[in-house]
Amino acid sequence: MTVSQESPGAIPERRELTRVLADEMWASLAISVMWLVVLVDALFGPDLVVINASGTTTVPSAIIVAFFAYLGTRVVARYGFNRTEHR
Repeated sequence: MTVSQESPGAIPERRELTRVLADEMWASLAISVMWLVVLVDALFGPDLVVINASGTTTVPSAIIVAFFAYLGTRVVARYGFNRTEHR
């Protein structure tokens, strides 16, 4: 009688898949939180007021926060969703 055992190579592949999905989940969560902060700042944040000789200029602070959230989104997406790099 021959007993067949499961190959030991199947377990690391499952762990690798779990690791990739966990990385993608954390990247998605980080991007979501960045844009949630932009939303909260747009609703409740102050305006930037610049006063000079030609008058006053009012800029919502959410524009500046959104710019940095955009840059952060690009960086997190590049490294969080990159499947070619082995960690």
